[in-house]
Amino acid sequence: MSDANVRIPAEARDRLSEIAAAEGLSLRAYLARLADTLLTPAERAERAEQARAVLNAWNGYAPTPAEQDDLDAELDRRLTQATGR
Repeated sequence: MSDANVRIPAEARDRLSEIAAAEGLSLRAYLARLADTLLTPAERAERAEQARAVLNAWNGYAPTPAEQDDLDAELDRRLTQATGR
């Protein structure tokens, strides 16, 4: 495996290093683990579609695009409320 250099602000590097150290990892190991656990937008969309298909087969769940937009907005609202952002 080859290494790559990534330029980020020192404050971000220091924060990530602190988080990694608290988990007993080097920054390199922490970032590798993070990359393995996060989903790309395409992967998230694929999983969402799979979940919709399973729900549809199980109980007929088939929201319209407008209903999906409303549900997404409600989820965003609740996440904002929960995180205080």
